[in-house]
Amino acid sequence: MIDPQTLLTYCTIVLGFVFIPGPATLLTVARATSSGVRVGIATGAGITAGDLVHTAFAIVGISAVIATSALLFSLVKYAGAAYLVFLGLRAILARSPSGFGRASRVLTAGTAFRQAILAEILNPKTALFFLAFLPQFVQPENGNVVLQLSILGLLFAAIGFFSTIVFATSAGNLGRLLRRNPAVLKWQGKVVGRIYCALGLRLALQHR
Repeated sequence: MIDPQTLLTYCTIVLGFVFIPGPATLLTVARATSSGVRVGIATGAGITAGDLVHTAFAIVGISAVIATSALLFSLVKYAGAAYLVFLGLRAILARSPSGFGRASRVLTAGTAFRQAILAEILNPKTALFFLAFLPQFVQPENGNVVLQLSILGLLFAAIGFFSTIVFATSAGNLGRLLRRNPAVLKWQGKVVGRIYCALGLRLALQHR
């Protein structure tokens, strides 16, 4: 079992890491602002589920394969980038609402969850992060390595989900006020879409 001091250090580092705005935070904030708190939290839940998948990948060695195969890394990277750009273009091209106070293309929580988990799984940088980060806190002399990796992955996912709830709640409440403005309703889809496209391009331009 992981000793308490190591766990405390790990949780402190992760807590600082997840509250630094990154792609997952931007995705959650964009969803919450445009579609509400519930959809934002569903997006965070999808990202969390994706992180759990990456934890499993790190444990069974799939992440190591991605790390050593330039071709596989590129395939996963470009698939993830294309998916984010697709979501962005769809948001940009969506028809604007015709009436005051009406939501433009309200997203369901289930759809937000599915899109977020797929976007997170298709990010090879996350796979490499888990492969490089988790083992640093594993101590073989303390017992089962797989169990230690699983605990670390679960803790990372739980702390990350907590941070997305905070961001989603704040952004969702702000978004509810902004959506009462017709000008905001007209442009929110385009702004959110551009955020997705930017995240997709950022992922496509990343190197291992």
